[in-house]
Amino acid sequence: MTASPARPLVMLTVFIAFWTWMAFYPKDRTIWMLENALVVITVPLLVFTYRRFRFSDGSYFVLFLFLCIHTYAAHYTYQFTPFDDWLKRIYPGAARSYFDRIVHFLFGLLLVIPAREFYMRRSGQRGGWSYAVPAAMIVTLSTFFEVIEMAVGLLGQGAGQDYVGMQGDVFDSEKDMALAGLGALLTLGIIAWRSRKRTKAYAS
Repeated sequence: MTASPARPLVMLTVFIAFWTWMAFYPKDRTIWMLENALVVITVPLLVFTYRRFRFSDGSYFVLFLFLCIHTYAAHYTYQFTPFDDWLKRIYPGAARSYFDRIVHFLFGLLLVIPAREFYMRRSGQRGGWSYAVPAAMIVTLSTFFEVIEMAVGLLGQGAGQDYVGMQGDVFDSEKDMALAGLGALLTLGIIAWRSRKRTKAYAS
C-alpha cells in the first residue's frame, strides 16, 4: 500500500469518531476505563511519533482495525459482546465468551505486521531474524498484558476481576498468549511464503 499523508489522518479521524460513539453508556464504566488504557497510550504515541517514525499505510490500517475491535469490546466488556450472543444462538452449548479469544488471536495476526516493520527498519535485519524477533515481540507484549490483567484482578474486586475475564478457566492467560503467538506465526508464515514466491518469480 503506497504511503499517503491523508490516509493515517482519515483513519485517526474515523477512529476518534468511533471511540467517542462507543464511550457513551458502556456496559461497565470501570471496565471501560481499564480497557481504554491501551487506547490512551497507543493513539497519542502514534500521533506524537508520526514524524520521527512513520509506519506504512498497511501497518496503520491493521493498528486502526485492531483498536476499533478493542474499542467495541471495551464498550460491551469482552464477556458480553453481541458477537457472543449471536454465537450462543448458533451454538447453545457454548460455555463461555469466545470474543476475547478471537481478539487475542487477532492481536498476533494483525500487530505482528507493524512490529516486523518497526524491527526491520530500525535494525536493518532481513531473513530469519525479521521473523523470529517480531514473533517474540508479540508474545512478550501479550505476556505483559496478561501480567497487568492479573495484577488488576488481584488488587481489585468486582470490576477488576471481571476485567481479567478468566471465566473459570485457570489456563486462560496461557491460552490467550498461545493464540497471540499462533496469530503472529500465521501472518509471518504467509509473509515468508509470499516472499519466497516472489524470489522464485524473479529468478525464473
